[in-house]
Amino acid sequence: MNLEEYFARTGYKGSTEKQDLETLTDIFQHHIRAVPFENLSIHCGEKITLELEHVYNKIVRRKRGGWCMENNQLLGWVLKGLGYDASFLGAYVFNPQQNAYATLMTHLVVKVVIDGKAYIVDGGFGVSYQMWQPMELVSGKEQPQAPGVFRFTEKNGVWYLEKMRRKQYIPNQSFCNSDLLEKKECRKVYMFSLEPRTVEDFRFQCTYLQTSPDSLFTKKSICTLQTTEGFRALIGWTLTETTYNYKENMDLVEFVTLEDEEVEKTLKEKFNITLERKLVPINVKGSYTI
Repeated sequence: MNLEEYFARTGYKGSTEKQDLETLTDIFQHHIRAVPFENLSIHCGEKITLELEHVYNKIVRRKRGGWCMENNQLLGWVLKGLGYDASFLGAYVFNPQQNAYATLMTHLVVKVVIDGKAYIVDGGFGVSYQMWQPMELVSGKEQPQAPGVFRFTEKNGVWYLEKMRRKQYIPNQSFCNSDLLEKKECRKVYMFSLEPRTVEDFRFQCTYLQTSPDSLFTKKSICTLQTTEGFRALIGWTLTETTYNYKENMDLVEFVTLEDEEVEKTLKEKFNITLERKLVPINVKGSYTI
């Protein structure tokens, strides 16, 4: 495993001499635009494991993506290797269907401290809730980014992330009531504490999320990738392409339903993913919005 090979994978050609916010942001943006957030292994008979070397080989050498425990673990390794003060935190994801935060800590994020300021770096959430820049860990401050306005709030030592989105223009009217569409303009994303975590803290969750019939990830095959203008997502057979700020305070959200034979071709063309095993797409309704 080496950093040069990782940077070749993400296309980053900038300097690695300074451990500053500008460099961190550049490295981070190259990652989220090259490495998909995806759970396709679950739906093509592969097991997701958290050993760093396995994660590295999957994402860097096999040019796949991964979920938060893979993407953010790799990012954390890269940042530590460059000399950043980086550590892991654990978060509880908000479930809009239940209007509650999960009781299981399933989301791994990276905290980076630069010149005494703490930032959250999360390259493993996908769709419209994927931040495009490291977020300063400060309560109540609105932090506008291309995907929308993010904000942390802190209460009794617990931090909450929420996002305010723009209006949406959906040309294909048959998708206007799709359960994949986020209806609320302000959405809770996840909550977390500042207690340091290790990858070991996520081993049970990693197994549960890919085996339990109650897990979102066994109910939906998901692949999402950030672009320079927005993001694209393939959920089951539904391909979505979103362009941020297509018009003033308006995002363009385009939907298309694929045939079975188009799925793997689309993964290659839109996400640069070639699977080694046959994918069985699935999209059980509910619990996941873009």
